[in-house]
Amino acid sequence: MPLCSLLRTFAAAIVCLAGTASLTVAQDRPPQGVAPGVEKPLRISPRPGNGRNSEGDFIQLKDGRLMLIYTKFIGKGDHAPADLAARYSSDGGKTWTTDDVEVLAREEGEANLMSVSLLRLQDDRIALFYIMKYPNPAGVGYEYLDHLLMRTSTDEGKTWSSPVYMTPKDEPAYRVLNNDRVIQLKSGRLVVPVATHYLPGWKTMRPSAQIHCYLSDDAGETWRASRSTLESELLVQEPGVVELKDGRLMMFCRSRDCEVVTYSEDGGETWSKLKKSNIPQPTPSPATIERIPSTGDLLLVWNNGDDPAAKAKPIGRRPFTAAISSDDGATWKHVKNIGTDPDGWYCYTAMQFAGDHVVLGHCEYPRLNSLQITRFPVKWLYEAAKED
Repeated sequence: MPLCSLLRTFAAAIVCLAGTASLTVAQDRPPQGVAPGVEKPLRISPRPGNGRNSEGDFIQLKDGRLMLIYTKFIGKGDHAPADLAARYSSDGGKTWTTDDVEVLAREEGEANLMSVSLLRLQDDRIALFYIMKYPNPAGVGYEYLDHLLMRTSTDEGKTWSSPVYMTPKDEPAYRVLNNDRVIQLKSGRLVVPVATHYLPGWKTMRPSAQIHCYLSDDAGETWRASRSTLESELLVQEPGVVELKDGRLMMFCRSRDCEVVTYSEDGGETWSKLKKSNIPQPTPSPATIERIPSTGDLLLVWNNGDDPAAKAKPIGRRPFTAAISSDDGATWKHVKNIGTDPDGWYCYTAMQFAGDHVVLGHCEYPRLNSLQITRFPVKWLYEAAKED
């Protein structure tokens, strides 16, 4: 064998061994900085041929099991080839199955399936929402475009319907819909918060997105865009929505030093001007806010930056913090860190309430490449800061 070929072969072997070693480290390294009372029942780590697992969501099935559907990547990047896979828990998230069950695989021309939201519709079907990315055929402005798709299941996730396009099929764009973001209002309306980062004609992708919603009043059969499309001089990305007790909607967006918020009084049709919130965050990262069924309070999970490592070096997405609001986000209390791993990247969090426990699915370590399940009792949240 020529020397140059021999050297290339040797280098490839070293890279392969190094990659295998890094996967082993990720699998073997136990969770760090775990708060007392918090469980870490499962980490879905990278494996050979599977460089990243992330951005999932949960649904409780009629037989009591939890189903987790997440994005299983071949590589590591956001646009790497990826399909959707499932795991199951029969005990409220305390233990999980160890084998992946295929949910959806890419079809011809599709580059990537990711960012799952799962929802039990008022008509009792399960709805699956996700992004389907495909290469930009024009090859200008941004390398990928995408569609936001919805499928439904009448047999508890065993089979899924053909996809419904939430975004117009003939409207190319690059949009971001985070995992665990779609909600159904008491009225029955479906609300999908979206950040549009690229439209044909733009010179390049815009880091600060156009923020808007897609809405459906017929359980997902047809969709339309909200009347408001918001832009801001602030960085705004990765929106989420929660319905407030007075019927308004609060949308929260990732930004530079805090979450940015806007409100709707008409079910998501129109929105107020984007403004900074009372949720501090020293590094851009998405938050998750949902209502606790047993107490009626809002639970916020995000990175508040309040740990020595973040103060000394404010990069990464840490610590992993929870807070409670009894006044629909006007104030937050019982602030407590769930995790303080100095190498932790805690983000893209799905939230599920299972009995008297909170179950979270999120990135943690290494960076965005593993999906970590975290679990703790609801009462733990209220014990977090007795001095409040």
